[in-house]
Amino acid sequence: MSVVRDLRVLLRFRDFRRLLSVRLLSQGADGVYQIALAAYVVFSPEKQTSATAIASAMAVLLLPYSLVGPFAGVLLDRWRRRQVFLYGNLVRALLASATAVLILSNVPDWLFYVSALCVTAVNRFVLSGLSAALPRVVDEERLVIANSLSPTAGTLAAIAGGGLAFVVRLLVADSDAAVVLLGAGLYLCAALAALRIPPELLGPDRELIQPRLDAALAGTARDLAAGVRHLTAPARRSAARALGAMSVMRFCYGALLVTVLMLCRYALTSDPDDGLALLGLALGISGAGFFVAAVLTPWAAGKLGPKRWIVVCAATAAVLEPVLGLPFATAPMLIAAFVLGLITQGAKIATDTIVQSSVDDGFRGRIFSVYDVLFNIAFVGAAAVAALLLPPDGRSAPLVVGVAVLYAAIAVTMTRERQLAPER
Repeated sequence: MSVVRDLRVLLRFRDFRRLLSVRLLSQGADGVYQIALAAYVVFSPEKQTSATAIASAMAVLLLPYSLVGPFAGVLLDRWRRRQVFLYGNLVRALLASATAVLILSNVPDWLFYVSALCVTAVNRFVLSGLSAALPRVVDEERLVIANSLSPTAGTLAAIAGGGLAFVVRLLVADSDAAVVLLGAGLYLCAALAALRIPPELLGPDRELIQPRLDAALAGTARDLAAGVRHLTAPARRSAARALGAMSVMRFCYGALLVTVLMLCRYALTSDPDDGLALLGLALGISGAGFFVAAVLTPWAAGKLGPKRWIVVCAATAAVLEPVLGLPFATAPMLIAAFVLGLITQGAKIATDTIVQSSVDDGFRGRIFSVYDVLFNIAFVGAAAVAALLLPPDGRSAPLVVGVAVLYAAIAVTMTRERQLAPER
């Protein structure tokens, strides 16, 4: 069956379309909000941003997920996922509005970061719930194509939201507060879209739900240990190894993102607004790579198997990333953005499929939350390493070469895993 025909069939599933609409609106709002944060923290003319400052901001916003993530998973395996989408997006709409007020009030940076942290913390519940709910709205035969379309469409929505944020910033006197309020409106629309989904449809099954918060929190450590044991059981070790490989690829992506931020801010243009526009172009081209991955991955994973496809993605990055990155020039950087978008999303689709196919429904919320925690720790670690290696203008050959070595190591490791545990 062709990819196009698969997509047509998948979009005929009414409940899948409704879940997808929640994702698109929610992640579109994320894109708007994240561009507003980048513009305010990195590209404000009055701020002399450094790689260390960027790393500090990422740590403030992402490291607390190491605490929030496990609780999100435990609660997601007890709460109705549809309600998580409804109330989570309502809360984010209110918190984003508060962030806009703080921007207009010229408050200290730490208070702004606290507000932003609260908005993004709720995101862990929503994104983990979207991934965990996906097998409830499509059949097993089309799970790979669903994993291609849904998260990739969400990423493209985030990129489109970022583009919309650029437009609003140009039209409304460069107001970051106005952009944040636009994000708040989209979060509200995502909450309303969740009302179209029946409350019980997305699971988990009622016998797994513990409505009492104290009971859920008291069992966190025990349930997480059970989730880890479930993931590391012999039948699911391939999923654990795929998660490890994807976390390292996330580290590589984070290091390269900080590099691109610094290049756009200082090396490739001297004007902050031009730098922000160049960053937007790079993100848009990367989004095109995500789209190509959504079309290509179902076919490639079907022919090669998900693990082999991860090997191909990592090996491709190991070869092309230094070739395109070492010139530190605009055109090669934009080509690299496309390539990295394609290989990163392609590997993630394959990893999501391996995990979803290997774990039981009652554990999916916890495992996808652990997935998110690994991602965020890797991302913050990459920002910290980049802060140590990057000069003020962002040009660092050792960082680019080191990332290529990591990609090569992933390809070699996953090849050995494939040989030891053939694909089923």
